[in-house]
Formats: sequence, C-alpha cells, structure tokens
Amino acid sequence: MLKSRYCQKSHLESFEREIILLRMTQFEPIASGTTFSLNGQLLVAMPSIGDARFERTVIYVCSHSPEGAMGLIINRPADEIAFVDLLKQLKVIPEGPIVDFSDKALEVHVMRGGPVETSRGFVLHSVAPQNGAGPTVDDCGIRISADINILHAIAKGVGPDRAAFALGYAGWGAGQLEAEIQNNGWLLCPPSSDILFDEDFETKYERALASIGVDLAMLSGEAGRA
Repeated sequence: MLKSRYCQKSHLESFEREIILLRMTQFEPIASGTTFSLNGQLLVAMPSIGDARFERTVIYVCSHSPEGAMGLIINRPADEIAFVDLLKQLKVIPEGPIVDFSDKALEVHVMRGGPVETSRGFVLHSVAPQNGAGPTVDDCGIRISADINILHAIAKGVGPDRAAFALGYAGWGAGQLEAEIQNNGWLLCPPSSDILFDEDFETKYERALASIGVDLAMLSGEAGRA
C-alpha cells in the first residue's frame, strides 16, 4: 500500500515523538442533520479506483464533512509491528522479558491505516473505556481515540471489548471523496463489528462486498455505484 516500508524500530520511535500530538488529535463527527454524512460507513475500493495505495482496501469513515473526510484502512495489517511492543516503547508497560499486561492487549492488531501521517496512531474501538474515550462515530457506538489513556486502559484490561490500532490514515479534501464515489471508485457498505475488528484480514474485502450482495467475481472497473 505505502510507497516505502520502514523497520519496526523506526515506526516505534516516530510514534513516540508524535504522542503529544495524538493527545490533541480530534476528528469530530459532523453534527447530525446538518448535511449528508458518511460517518461510520465502509468504503470498499472498486477495481477502477486508480490508486495502488487503495487497491482492494476497506476503509472505515471516521469523519466526513463539507471540509473533507478521514478514514482508516481496516484490512491492511502491519504484521511486523506488535501492539505489545508499541505499549513497551511508549512506556505503557515496562520493558523486560516478564511484563504485566492483560490478554486484551494481545488481541489488538496493528493496521496500516493509510498513507497520511503514518507515525500517527489511532485506536478504533467498540466501547468507550473508562478514560480517554473519543467521539462516537456511528450509531453502533464505534469510536476513534487518539489519547494515550486508552492504551493504558487496554493494557490493564479495563479498555474496550474490541479494538484495533492503526498507524496513519486516509484523507480527502473538500468534495474529493464524493467525486471518487460518483466516479465509481468506491462502494458504500454498512459497518460490521466482525469486519472491523476480527483478524481475518484476507477476507474483509470479500465479506464487505457480500454484505451488500456484490459478488467479487462479477466486479469490473465499469461497475456502478451501489
């Protein structure tokens, strides 16, 4: 997806330098009723997307307004980066061969959320933790948080029931995403907790399409908008 890949240490060091910015990052959903919003929807890339970075991607839309949009790719795992290693690097849990953290931390997968600001980290989660809860993105209670408090909550086992960690995000300027949808670049799908959070990354694309009755084998670059 990305033009360049960095070693795990580079990612961790970059993420540590950005942590103060994470605390300030907010992607507030647009107020209900003010305009058409894609908040909480899944974008599924069509063969005609025309951008190799987004080929066969599924993106969860975290924020959409007349000023632009932001989302997280949910089917591109960063297999070389372990969530527990991120917790150690950020001193959420101590370094060493024996560390104390919850089983929940082992269940969190690190994803490549998009090509923009790949050192920024975001936690997409199902239920707000006791501390560090972000704004609700959709009616199902999915939230996005960019505060180190949620990492502490996950490490202690008092965080959300389901969570995923993304490095980077996908971003669009004013009217850009709408134009791409109109040009058959994306299909819209309703969100699914399993598609968002399970570890079967290889099938998320097909499952998202199947959720709206689209057969992958019948897709073509000329397919119309659902």
